[in-house]
Amino acid sequence: MRWKTHGQRRIYADPWLNLDLVDVEQPDGRRYEHHVVRLRNLAVAAVVNDRREVLMMWRHRFVTDAWAWELPMGLIEDGESPEQAAAREAEEETGWRPGRMRPLVYAEPANGITDARHHVFRADGATHVGPPTERNESDRIEWVPLTSVRDMIDGREVVSGASLVGLLYLLLDEVSRP
Repeated sequence: MRWKTHGQRRIYADPWLNLDLVDVEQPDGRRYEHHVVRLRNLAVAAVVNDRREVLMMWRHRFVTDAWAWELPMGLIEDGESPEQAAAREAEEETGWRPGRMRPLVYAEPANGITDARHHVFRADGATHVGPPTERNESDRIEWVPLTSVRDMIDGREVVSGASLVGLLYLLLDEVSRP
């Protein structure tokens, strides 16, 4: 069953997000205005070294006032491909330049309320190019053994949706690769 849209109006806008009211009609004929959060697309880098460790950042998120491990990630800039953004963010946030990026998984988190698109890429290998240029991103940067990731997720040391999707698919990718 498909919902119909009859128009929309923007009720808030800034460089980070837009909030729209969308005039929708459900299949049963009910019609109302539905809030939709419009977000810029996100690129995520799952960088794995030859010791089967993944590059992660320990960071604080003020919105939830919580510390957790995350994969390097950031917004895709105008004129930039998701792959380019993932590589750029990894280097800026960690000081490691990832090797060749390949698509790992695509996700649309909370697609009933937001149009956010998350593009997760895998890179096998990276070269250290210096300290991170983004100094406000993380408290520390570490190569975490893939064998530790499941316990970290179970212990709520990884809670970011984009990191969870990327790490879980990375683990699936590891066990299903020939």
